[in-house]
Amino acid sequence: MHPRSPTHDLLTVVVAACNEAESLPLLHPRVRAALDGLHDVRTRVLYVDDGSRDGTWRVLQGIAAGDPQVALLRLSRNFGKEAALTAGLDLCTEGAAMILDADGQDPPELIPEFVARWREGWDDVYGTRIKREGDGWARRSAAVVFYRIIGRLSHTPVPADTGDYRLLSPRALSALARLRERHRFMKGLFGWVGYRRVALPYHRAPRLAGNSNFSFWRLWNFALEGITSFSTAPLRVAMYVGLMTALAAFVGGLAIVAKTLLWGDPVAGWPTMMVVILFLGGVQLIALGLIGEYLGRLYDEAKQRPLYLVDVWQADAAGVSSAQEPADGGAHAHGTSSAGGQAG
Repeated sequence: MHPRSPTHDLLTVVVAACNEAESLPLLHPRVRAALDGLHDVRTRVLYVDDGSRDGTWRVLQGIAAGDPQVALLRLSRNFGKEAALTAGLDLCTEGAAMILDADGQDPPELIPEFVARWREGWDDVYGTRIKREGDGWARRSAAVVFYRIIGRLSHTPVPADTGDYRLLSPRALSALARLRERHRFMKGLFGWVGYRRVALPYHRAPRLAGNSNFSFWRLWNFALEGITSFSTAPLRVAMYVGLMTALAAFVGGLAIVAKTLLWGDPVAGWPTMMVVILFLGGVQLIALGLIGEYLGRLYDEAKQRPLYLVDVWQADAAGVSSAQEPADGGAHAHGTSSAGGQAG
């Protein structure tokens, strides 16, 4: 591992925001203070508005007006955090990228430590939560269970208690840009890329303001996304359950035949028959649901739709973005609609 020389590398802080008008004015001064403490590194902040319905875009425009190192990207609608994060990372064609959540739970004050690890030669410096303040017992327990399950089911390393809070080197970003699947589980994609990875422990703080946009149902779907995107174990489990059920039915059938031949057999009870029928029907429906989940993902991939559409692209005034345009090369500074994130 070769340490990086402290030249004039570019570091882009990517913040995907959706309905975070209250948090952003509190977050940006902390980000700015952390970046001002870096030496021999050019910096910028890229905010991605993921179809917010409150005053988030207006707040971001005010922030950009007062900070020449702020660039803004507005998507045409809400595409989800994973797509919004992808849109921001797609614009990081130079230097490294630092990912922050817009709610302020991941401390910007640790950015210099992430940069120090990057200069040591690490490609993926990811934050590992020591403590999750502001999360209830149920949410913390669900997170623990999820990370343990996906850690066992997936061949791709997904570190426990780790989110999107991380710094990615230029070559990690380049590799990540080649992964264009529509169902995106970013934590798994980061692990799939590999390269040199190191953890940076930290305490996760409560939200700066407002409430989380993730309901329990969205968290459940997110967990399902992660498991089905990086493991076929659910299909294998369904197959094993089917094999065991068939074996049990075969053994039970032999027992009934033997009992009938030896002692005779009265008419089987209605409740017993209904329990068996309902059990087998439930197993079949679960298996069909799992197959349908994977087939649905194949269907979405076959359509080859863009990962996101860009509404407005506003480059930073400081010129550190090297006149970058979104992936399709459209004139987004004038607010024209265009597609981004095409495959290839």
